[in-house]
Amino acid sequence: MHALRVPRPRIRRPRIQRPRIHRAWWVAAVVALVIVTEGWSTGVPNMLTEPVLAQLGWSRGVLGTAFAINMALYGLTAPFAAAAMDRFGIRPVALLALALVVAGALVTTTMSLPAQLILGWGLLVGLGTGALSLTFGAVVTERWFHARRGLVSGVLTSSSMFGGMVLMPLLAWVMHHHGWRAGVATVGGASLLLVLPVLLVVRDHPASVGTRPYGATGFVPPPARADGGLGRALVVLRRALATRAFWLLALTFGVCGASTNGVMMTHFVPAAGEVGMPTVVAAGLLAVMGVCNVVGAAASGWLTDRYGPVLLLVGYYGARAVSLVLLPSVLGPGAGTAAVGFAVAYGLLDLATVPPTIALCRTYFGPGNGPIVFGWVSAVHALGAASAAYLGSVGREVSGGYDAVWYVSGVACVGAAVLALGLRAGREPAPIAR
Repeated sequence: MHALRVPRPRIRRPRIQRPRIHRAWWVAAVVALVIVTEGWSTGVPNMLTEPVLAQLGWSRGVLGTAFAINMALYGLTAPFAAAAMDRFGIRPVALLALALVVAGALVTTTMSLPAQLILGWGLLVGLGTGALSLTFGAVVTERWFHARRGLVSGVLTSSSMFGGMVLMPLLAWVMHHHGWRAGVATVGGASLLLVLPVLLVVRDHPASVGTRPYGATGFVPPPARADGGLGRALVVLRRALATRAFWLLALTFGVCGASTNGVMMTHFVPAAGEVGMPTVVAAGLLAVMGVCNVVGAAASGWLTDRYGPVLLLVGYYGARAVSLVLLPSVLGPGAGTAAVGFAVAYGLLDLATVPPTIALCRTYFGPGNGPIVFGWVSAVHALGAASAAYLGSVGREVSGGYDAVWYVSGVACVGAAVLALGLRAGREPAPIAR
């Protein structure tokens, strides 16, 4: 007799499921590309001036008017864009903003009259890029992330400066070889290419695609559409003006704009040239700052997720003050170790103030109003930058050199550190109802 063979039971091996990338990270990646591209456009005026003057024979006043309108709208559009995203959704506002940039670039590329420059680059591009500035990243972070908010906001906000500094050589190459019209068309074309990924990936809220925000432990319903439309930005501002926290945040962030975009982006290259440093070398140091911006902002976001944002702001402004005071002693004919060290250090500090400032806006004014308040604080940042750019030129003419500009900027940063000490998260209730 043969022994009965008992079949062995089949053992099903459990399938190893690969971890899926959360939808929030795809949204953040597309938003970062958008902010990088629109930040790229901020360097265009510096390269448009001379070729446009040579070809079209316009006055510098015409160009200055168009560029001033662009810069003013870049800062003032942000709070209204945040309110519009609350009312109409993130994706529609982003698509409209990209369309404005494409239209503005098209008008500028084909222009033959000064009014076309003012309409194209001044009005249309100014509105479009303003809607896709720092506040855009803050709104997306607020909606799509419960964990890693500081890290994500740091990366997204640094994307603008990365585009403005690091990608400039590529745009300069296009303009040098193919003309200024091709350079402007490149910015418009890049914005047009971003319409499809925004359309496919970006959504107003995780609940729109049946998921939860990254780091949330349960389902989070989408917020109700805010009433009031664009007028809500003014209502939020009026009520925020009555709080001590808003003034401290606005003043410190105004100093941030003055000591970065205001003096560094405007006066660093001329100041380096006066001590014998070639323009290419000075621009290379700015590119180093741009790369370090991303690292510094991301690291600051990571720290903001773990430590108190107030103490971080005090440390950042204090360190920036020391760097500015030391700058005259490190500038020379070449990019020595000291100059490169300054570029690295200042780049790390440049946008490090943004994640703590966003976190404090949210703490004081709530998740619904925080992005709008940050939009108004960012407008003060732009005004501080514009004021410092102008006063820096005046200081250079009066003193005969740039040393006084760096010293005064350093003292202003000390003042910002002192003001930041007055921020005590949680001591002041948020007075603004959604």
